[in-house]
Amino acid sequence: MVSILLAEDQVLVRQGLKMMIETDPELKVNGEANNGKEAIELCRKVQFDLAVLDIRMPEMTGLEAMREIKKNWPEMKILILTTFNDEEYALEALKNGANGYMLKNANAKELIRSIRSCLQGGLSIEDQVAAKVFPALIASERRQEADPTLTERELDIIVGVGQGLSNKEIAEELFLSIGTVKNHISVILDKLALRDRTQLAIYAVRHQIV
Repeated sequence: MVSILLAEDQVLVRQGLKMMIETDPELKVNGEANNGKEAIELCRKVQFDLAVLDIRMPEMTGLEAMREIKKNWPEMKILILTTFNDEEYALEALKNGANGYMLKNANAKELIRSIRSCLQGGLSIEDQVAAKVFPALIASERRQEADPTLTERELDIIVGVGQGLSNKEIAEELFLSIGTVKNHISVILDKLALRDRTQLAIYAVRHQIV
């Protein structure tokens, strides 16, 4: 059974989130908090696998709580949940080690999928947020050394994915066929042990491949 900490200051919202999470029989909310400070106190008493944190809470925000949790319980996964589609919050969350970032308009299936992605070591980001965050990160970072097994062609394709280009757009830019681009991406995902294009785009950002 996966033990989950849920921190959300609005009681009705928190109850709804708990019900959504526990529609999966393997997920259990073993701790509820009204703010980040209460979340930290619960972490001292209960062993959690993952914390779902609202980004804006009184006394201590989700971002502040996340930093404290990552410092004291580095193995715990963190999923940030918010109503704010703001790249600044997402950037701050990602830079401080969040494993996922979702908007509160997600349904139960999307929420559970994100939780499971975080637990499996993935990095789950709402598409709307990713579309705003990646260009902001890429614009401010420079290319740095990535996996040495990646070829120059593979790095070129990763750049395209990181910039949010479609396979067709990447193919046109690199004078390749769409099929060739698809094959390259499949090889890259296998080589880097990544699940999908979103994780590959995040890889591009984190390794400053621009």
